Amino acid sequence: MNKTTTLPVTFDDIKAAQKRIADGILLSPCHQSIALSQLCESTIYCKLEYLQRTGSFKERGARNALLLLQERGNTKGVIAASAGNHALALTYHGTLLQIPVTVVMPGFAPLIKRMSCEKMGANVILHGETFAQAKRKADEIAAEQGLTYVHGYDDPAIIAGQGVTGLEILEQIDDLNAIVVPIGGAGLIAGLALAVKTLRPEIEIIGVEPENAPCYTKALEAGKPTFVESRPTLADGLAIAEVGHNAFEIGRRHIDRTVLVNEKEIALAIVRLMELEKSVVEGSGAAGLAAILGGKLPELKGKNVALVLCGGNIDLGILARLIDIGLVADGRLSKFTAVISDRPGGLAHLAKVIAENGASVKQISHDRAFSDANITKVKVLCTVETRDANHVQKLHENLIQNGIHILN
Repeated sequence: MNKTTTLPVTFDDIKAAQKRIADGILLSPCHQSIALSQLCESTIYCKLEYLQRTGSFKERGARNALLLLQERGNTKGVIAASAGNHALALTYHGTLLQIPVTVVMPGFAPLIKRMSCEKMGANVILHGETFAQAKRKADEIAAEQGLTYVHGYDDPAIIAGQGVTGLEILEQIDDLNAIVVPIGGAGLIAGLALAVKTLRPEIEIIGVEPENAPCYTKALEAGKPTFVESRPTLADGLAIAEVGHNAFEIGRRHIDRTVLVNEKEIALAIVRLMELEKSVVEGSGAAGLAAILGGKLPELKGKNVALVLCGGNIDLGILARLIDIGLVADGRLSKFTAVISDRPGGLAHLAKVIAENGASVKQISHDRAFSDANITKVKVLCTVETRDANHVQKLHENLIQNGIHILN
């Protein structure tokens, strides 16, 4: 890249944004978590961005962009393509500032987010089955109606607003070694990294992406933003097809490195945050903790680390399933098929061995139709609650020792 390239956002832009949005954005807490610190063997601080009114950090950039338009006298209206947090943030602050907001949502947008935007006064248009199709429609409407398109993660005003998060963290924590930040389109980490590296260049900025949506990682490999076909991920807010061009230019100068996390690690991090922090955080917000729990950042042990819990708009429709996925990953929910006697007392013997090993039966179902030709035996599918993976292994060993055959 040409070293003389001018970046679209400066540190002064972030400082100006901090002053501009101060009276309309929550200065979110950044407290030390004793429980997570013990678990991660580091001093962990959590920046609670999910406490913003619409549940995510997106409000910072949205308010900054809208106020800048207002200052320039451009209040005819704004439009954006979004399936989630950007739409909510833009709608909420547009309503407060009396700037009309139109949101184009793809068909897969969660119903609750669509309804929330409508209740807050947005003109919501459903179009297309992909974000790209929704974006093209938004561009058409913007040109026809003279609206200003506000990009959710690559608009310079958005990036500057998100960068205020970094300034706040530095004001809230004196002795910090690293900040771990989720990456989707990279607007948050770009602004945050620019702010932090300007004031405290020794602090390491680490980005985290889902393995199923590695758009920033692929951009680094290609040397420029490139289209990535993402797969479904629990961190749906990070499932961006292409990292922002402005965000990428800033990010690659200031982000120290990135790591990838898998779906089990994300699910387990969500469960840990619910249990230990009493916080319901969406997959995107839990990505930083997922990286530490997944052993991706062992060098952070013993250091002071800030995690940006960037959003809490989790789909309640999948929350129960997600918890189960996390419990399975943690070895606290186990399923196996056992072969037992189909005579009186066979099932009681199985339940007795499970109880003696300190496990709790959640569900048992018989499978006579697909058992083998030996009519004295029957397969039973067992779901049990256990302490951890070692407990599961010991349970299986004791079942075998007691004459109960385990198929899986």
